[in-house]
Amino acid sequence: MPNLASALKDEISRLARKQIKAETGVTKRASAQYRRDIAELKRLVADLKRRVEFLERQEKRRVIERPSKKAAEGVRFSARWLKVHRERLGISAADYGRLVGVSSLTIYNWESGKAKPRKEGLAALAAVRGLGKREVLKRLEMLGG
Repeated sequence: MPNLASALKDEISRLARKQIKAETGVTKRASAQYRRDIAELKRLVADLKRRVEFLERQEKRRVIERPSKKAAEGVRFSARWLKVHRERLGISAADYGRLVGVSSLTIYNWESGKAKPRKEGLAALAAVRGLGKREVLKRLEMLGG
């Protein structure tokens, strides 16, 4: 005859395991679902990051792209307008030079009337002419500054 105490102990242990399993099963299933959801979100974030990086590279390439010399045809240059435009945008000559693709000294010389831009410079100025302050700041940020 088995010992009554050990049989009772075994039965209590079995029932306790059964009860614990029943109560933790819901939590385990929910936890597994949460892990699947998190993994899916991580994949989605990685995909979105990849797409944003691609678009940023395209936009940077578009911003850096030099305008053609044909864009300078029919464009007139005014030193006074250049200075007013730069001041209206609220940027330094160095930043304006980065936008146009020339040095800050070149911008100062153009503004003072000591020099005039060549066709490439006129084309770049024509490309910058229609930009607003937000677009200019965005382009400067993309250019690294």
